[in-house]
Amino acid sequence: MPDSRRTLEPRNIEVMDDDMAAVLRAKTGAQRLRIADGLFTFARDHIAARLRREYPDWSEQQVRREVARRLSHGAV
Repeated sequence: MPDSRRTLEPRNIEVMDDDMAAVLRAKTGAQRLRIADGLFTFARDHIAARLRREYPDWSEQQVRREVARRLSHGAV
């Protein structure tokens, strides 16, 4: 059985709506970077909050380390 994390499957691909693509194209590079930063911050905070709920005995350092590991797909 192929590893689903490495196999590109059509059902796993999100296609951006043409109207949304036009909105993003109209933004400056700095605006797009702010959007990306906000999305990254949201993801980081969401993962950290979930880990704190699931592992209330973990230290803040353990939470930060696991957040980094998950965001880097295990590279950290």
